[in-house]
Amino acid sequence: MKGLIKAEVRRLVKRRITRLMAVLLVLGLGAIAVAFTVGSQKVGPAQVAAAEAEAQRQYEESLRWHEQMVADCEAAKARGEDITQRFPPDCGNEPGYAPQREQFDASWNLPYEFHFREQFGVFISIFAGIVALFGFIVGASYVGAEWHTGGMMNLLLWRPRRLSVLFTKLGVLLGGVLAVTVVLGALWTAAFWFIGRYDGQTGKMTQGAWESFALSGARGAGLVLAVTAVAFGLASLGRHTAMALGVAVGVGVVSEIGMRIALGIAEIRFADRWVLSTYALAWFEKRWELQDWRACNISFSGQCEPDMFVVTWQQSALVFGVGTAAVLAAAIWLMRSRDIT
Repeated sequence: MKGLIKAEVRRLVKRRITRLMAVLLVLGLGAIAVAFTVGSQKVGPAQVAAAEAEAQRQYEESLRWHEQMVADCEAAKARGEDITQRFPPDCGNEPGYAPQREQFDASWNLPYEFHFREQFGVFISIFAGIVALFGFIVGASYVGAEWHTGGMMNLLLWRPRRLSVLFTKLGVLLGGVLAVTVVLGALWTAAFWFIGRYDGQTGKMTQGAWESFALSGARGAGLVLAVTAVAFGLASLGRHTAMALGVAVGVGVVSEIGMRIALGIAEIRFADRWVLSTYALAWFEKRWELQDWRACNISFSGQCEPDMFVVTWQQSALVFGVGTAAVLAAAIWLMRSRDIT
């Protein structure tokens, strides 16, 4: 068994697609980090003063434009012209029509400043999505190429225990992807912490904040492994990498486009609860709220309160867990029952 594991590790690491995807993964993540390093700027008293000055300039310019409009309107009215189509009522002299200083917020003119505590949760989701794509391609090609080139048949002649071979390949694949996720995840976190430290804000990082990021990272790693396992199972079912890629494209088209259109035509309430991306969002955000504005519940204030449907991370775990288990179970059953030639 140890020899088989070592052989599978070498086979996984030495595959060209694995190395290529690893390089593209690192370059892609690095490019995002560099872009935010360049784009983020620490805001200090000088930036605040410049933003206040720009807000004052914008207010004064808007006020001059308003005064000019009022003067033109009054002149046109004095000439007996019809002003209803060109100017506002009462030539804009009504109370509150003139621009007010508080309408020009200086914060709108501040440069972008990355805030680690408030924004890093989004970047965990971005990281998980990119690494999941890496895991899907590597996982599908890892076993799909083995079937397509005859390598799997040769391996089973040397070690005829089919399920042992399949589980070893899956275990090595998931272990490798998990190692990549952990290492790059640590570097990703460090990179954005340094961006916040030197080009933005880190905020008050309490133990609870770090624990929240750790749990988000764990959920992200779980999704990466699930996607990788599904890709492995699909490629094993079809004995070709294209099987996994084709199913992924088909599910994406059906779920994200076809289902939305069909359910929208049928006017199904909370149609997005049947879309996979909703469960992915709920998985990262812990809960995702869907609103139905067609059902209006009048509150005490007289406002419309839409009906709400909440998708929780537990429901997401059930959907993704059942889907992953079903694909792997089908791959295992076919591995045991069908001819390998």
